[in-house]
Amino acid sequence: MSTKRTRVLVLICSTRPGALGPAVGKWLTETLAPTALTLDAALVPLALGDLRLPFLDEEEHPSTGVYRHEHTRRWSAIVDEADGFVVVTPEYNYGMPATLKNALDYLGPEWAWKPVGFVSYGNTSAGTRAVQHAKQVMTTLRLVPLGSTVAIQITDAMREDRFQPRASLSDAAEGLLAELVRVAHALTPLRERERVSAVAGPVAGSYARRLTPDDAPEVTVLQRCCWAEEAVANSTLAIPALHESPHQVRAWLTDWHATGLWQDGRLLGMVRTRRSGAELRIGRLAVVPDLRGVGLGRWLLRMAESAGEGCRRIVLSTGAASSRNLALYESQGYAPLRVEADAGVVHLAKTVPS
Repeated sequence: MSTKRTRVLVLICSTRPGALGPAVGKWLTETLAPTALTLDAALVPLALGDLRLPFLDEEEHPSTGVYRHEHTRRWSAIVDEADGFVVVTPEYNYGMPATLKNALDYLGPEWAWKPVGFVSYGNTSAGTRAVQHAKQVMTTLRLVPLGSTVAIQITDAMREDRFQPRASLSDAAEGLLAELVRVAHALTPLRERERVSAVAGPVAGSYARRLTPDDAPEVTVLQRCCWAEEAVANSTLAIPALHESPHQVRAWLTDWHATGLWQDGRLLGMVRTRRSGAELRIGRLAVVPDLRGVGLGRWLLRMAESAGEGCRRIVLSTGAASSRNLALYESQGYAPLRVEADAGVVHLAKTVPS
């Protein structure tokens, strides 16, 4: 449901002058442009030669993520932003080009849990032996090779010294991209859980991370399923969270610091915070109905309160008839501040220890 476009890095591996790689890469990106639009994927072509990576020259092991050189940090950022890869590679002596092996060896965590597809080209084997060689290295880096491939025999693809492959190869390329996007979506939870910014959650396999505007669809669904009960308990439909559109949710996700608790791609709960002078305001604390009562709400509340360092007090609100919420907040040290009878809202606060 995420609104984030799938970012696919198209790596053109050959650096030999006059190589066929740039022509294959150009054909691939032009051919796949309509399919990419349909799949909401962004194709980003990149020639490895343009990176100007020397042979691996970092002192620390790539698994540490500690990089001394600017060229490594730049390469790390490019790979980290990608959701998947298409490798356009020739075959050199039964193997992949040294440029590709070197580029892979530079990094570690940035590759993990991302799909990779291959568009190979050559004469006798159409580059397929280079693909088999590359897969051995890539699986060690926890890249996930696709079953779909595009293998181009050069003699069949050249017309009057121009690269013009047959239509069946275009169909194969479209199938490869479709599979890559599906696998990229499926692997998203694994990628997110291993990010440095992710925090282990309170239930097995769960993790917390900051919510972004791209999470608006999931947040919208969570709000509606949670605040429907609030509407019943308080006998009112005048609850903003119940009516916000994804566009409106996207807007406040930009302004508030919101944390989401995830498991296997499912948003289990969330909370948002914002400082106002000496106060920390907490809102939109929500947990999916089927997991209430197991401590997720308390865990999210503590996560939110951790942002209150330097504040004098923490303030939050709930419905006057929301007995479950009131019991939770009072058990965590909150006391009623004031009641808006007309709106049916109770404001609560607690002092932050100095």
